[in-house]
Amino acid sequence: MTDLQTSLFIIGGAIVVGVISYNKWQEHKARKTLDQAFPSSHDDVLMTPDAQAGDMMARRQEPSIYDAPLTAPADEEDRYGGDVYTPSKPARPQRNEPGFAAAAVAAAASDAPPAAAAIAPEVPAFMPVKSAPKELPVDELIDALIPIGLEANVRGEKILPSLQNLRYVGNKPVQFIGHHINGEWEPIAHGGVYQSLIAGVQLANRSNPLSELEYSELLMRLRQFTDSINAEPDVPDMVEIVNVAQSLHQFITDHDVQLGVNVQSNGAPWAVNTLVSALTRQGFDLRTDGTLIMQDGEGEVLFSLSTNVPQAAETTDRLTLLLDVPRVSLARDGYGALVACARSLAMRLGGKVVDDSNQPLSEAALSDIAEQVAAFYAAMDSADIAAGSSRAMRLFS
Repeated sequence: MTDLQTSLFIIGGAIVVGVISYNKWQEHKARKTLDQAFPSSHDDVLMTPDAQAGDMMARRQEPSIYDAPLTAPADEEDRYGGDVYTPSKPARPQRNEPGFAAAAVAAAASDAPPAAAAIAPEVPAFMPVKSAPKELPVDELIDALIPIGLEANVRGEKILPSLQNLRYVGNKPVQFIGHHINGEWEPIAHGGVYQSLIAGVQLANRSNPLSELEYSELLMRLRQFTDSINAEPDVPDMVEIVNVAQSLHQFITDHDVQLGVNVQSNGAPWAVNTLVSALTRQGFDLRTDGTLIMQDGEGEVLFSLSTNVPQAAETTDRLTLLLDVPRVSLARDGYGALVACARSLAMRLGGKVVDDSNQPLSEAALSDIAEQVAAFYAAMDSADIAAGSSRAMRLFS
């Protein structure tokens, strides 16, 4: 071996050792930074988001919010698509696209929401659903109701086994209630004795409206059930039901707002394992798909966090916080909690709060979105489908 070859081997070995040492040092530095940033000995916004965002919550509840002009600041027009704020050009919301929510909220606020009567099927006169003292599994606004007349009283245990085959048609849930001999409507239960029944099939969800094929399948299976108990269903017209289902699905589409903000690293990427471990200690719940969920004090989902990389990845330089607006009520202040968390992460991890184009989100832009979120909530309330309510949870599923 010549002197030149020996020198090259020595230089190559030194380079390899240097690279390994540098990587170890970077990993140690990142872990030390995160451990300092996520101390377990003090309160954190991730555990108590309401305490950090109370003023924003109050601001979004002011009556003047609904009258706020739906225009973006000049420096934010690119983020929101410019003229999408013009009421005559409502933007149609797209699902699972973080950062677009302001345009979708503007569309929801500028279009008058359909009145409940416009999308509700006719309710049988003998069914006092709204005045019932208990919450029933069928809803006159979002379900197609099929009254079932009985020749004689029927016991719950006699019909429950047959109802197990009628729980879904397509991806739409089917529910049954009975008019108990005590005069109340209730879910079918063992020991109950019923004078009449009502079947309710959900008219629409995020995926699609109830179709003619699904409705026909339900009627066929329902007829088999009613024949077995000598009962007669009062079947609503298919064309009417399908039209109502399509109208309700259009409402879902127009109000399907997913609001997201991002935290972008200002320097080196973060180690995923260390980051996820710290976030779970601060209150995030790690799901099997790698998504992190922040819940409120009652165990309900407030917003989610994604690392934007496959689960096997070692580092990430971008986090996305996503709020499913129609599934979180105004009272729970999901937007305030999300913004407070994003700010805290940016400060403690050495990053910045940005939109999907990696442009910093200013305080003015965040406040503008907060006002539009409040207008969106008001629009849903006007349609009698309040965000976070059982109706909204069923429809936006």
